[in-house]
Amino acid sequence: MGTRGKLPPREVALLKLAHAGRTIKKFGKFIGPGFMVAVAYIDPGNYATDIAAGADSKFSLLFMVLLSNLIAIFFQTLCIKMGSVTGGSLGDNCREHLPKWMFISLYIISEIAIIATDFAEVIGTAIAITLLFKVNIIISVGLTILDVIFVLIFYRPKGASKGLQAFEYAVAALVLTVVVSFCVELSLLKNTNVGEVFLGYLPSKALVEGRGLYLACGILGATVMPHSLFLGSGMVQPRLQKFDEDAGLDVTQTDNGVYRPTLNAIDSCMKYSIAELTVQLFTFALFVNSAILIVAGASLFGNPAADTDLFGIFDLLNKTIAPAAGIVFALALLMSGISAGIVCTVASQISTEGFMQWKISPWVMRLITRILALIPAIAIAAKGGKDALGDALTGSQVILSILLPVISAPLVYITCRQKYMTVSADRIDEKSKNSVSVTARMINEQGVDMSNGLLMTISSVGLWLVVAVMNIALLALIAMGKA
Repeated sequence: MGTRGKLPPREVALLKLAHAGRTIKKFGKFIGPGFMVAVAYIDPGNYATDIAAGADSKFSLLFMVLLSNLIAIFFQTLCIKMGSVTGGSLGDNCREHLPKWMFISLYIISEIAIIATDFAEVIGTAIAITLLFKVNIIISVGLTILDVIFVLIFYRPKGASKGLQAFEYAVAALVLTVVVSFCVELSLLKNTNVGEVFLGYLPSKALVEGRGLYLACGILGATVMPHSLFLGSGMVQPRLQKFDEDAGLDVTQTDNGVYRPTLNAIDSCMKYSIAELTVQLFTFALFVNSAILIVAGASLFGNPAADTDLFGIFDLLNKTIAPAAGIVFALALLMSGISAGIVCTVASQISTEGFMQWKISPWVMRLITRILALIPAIAIAAKGGKDALGDALTGSQVILSILLPVISAPLVYITCRQKYMTVSADRIDEKSKNSVSVTARMINEQGVDMSNGLLMTISSVGLWLVVAVMNIALLALIAMGKA
């Protein structure tokens, strides 16, 4: 070969730069779903648990925030894999592969989880309205019915891809508002040791001392939320369909009502979807959750006279830092509640269409979900006032934590089964069949096996057991009166 055909270093560098530019441009087309999923991890429920953890253990439970985000990324990777390979959401796959009594039971449990989630969004948004505009808490709860109805009229999951991307970018703007708010919040903190903050990301005895385990379970339940599994598995299909459309394929052909992507689409899109989601969760979601706990730890730890709830930290930020700090905190809470409410409704629609194949307009689903969440919220606000709402917000996270192992079990089961995670031969074109990478994955001409490998299977089952055991511990603590 010698040196013939070898390009000069300058041309090699230009080619690499051009390749990097094309990769970044393609990655940009996948930005959107990750923001939608990230919203699920920065909702008002996270505020409640992170504030309690910061007030109780200062920065020591930042390790649990980090661990919860890693578990969330792992489960969301499974969701993207399932949604890409099968073309269906978690609900679609449960309906297709599980007995009728089981998938109907899972649907009911999933809707309970979604309503409990929206209940937390109602409370968080109502508290933010009260803090910002001094409105009576009962009126604030009622006003939350207006927060996303008009926005969701424009949500068209089956419409043009540009319209869907515009909707996703609108949610991303809300997330970025929350991030900017907490950047300002952190800049206003005084006398906070940066080294002590970073030490909080390491495991410590605070996890097992006092209320540490209870608070750790609360952070896990508030972070790895059940409804996000439907989002992760149900929002990847538009990009896959667009890829196959551009290749000249008829994407209207479905199998039992579910579009099946080609192997080319899966190989081309799945890695970008996973990368986009990982970036959003490891940056925005991790940052916001950490910031909430840091602000609470710096403001509330060692201050027994302060109330360790959303109202308490607002008052304390106003008095000890500056009035602007309290306003910024309330604004971030409002944006989190609104964006999480939008995403909660999208999750409910994906769940209902997947499990039951009912076609319901997003704004109708918004009304149904929000009314079911509003009724108990108004009742609690009328009877117990602000303090009762704070307790109810924490209680909703306990419900979510308990339901998580039930809803995540079929995700782990289905993605580990070759029977369900095989790309059939009719979805592989002739050119791909002859490629080395595809040939290595072929199983007796039936198709390509894309189920979890041995390491992935062990990891997914192990993490599921961690979540289940932590929730069993949470239930035990509650039963013993230590929670």
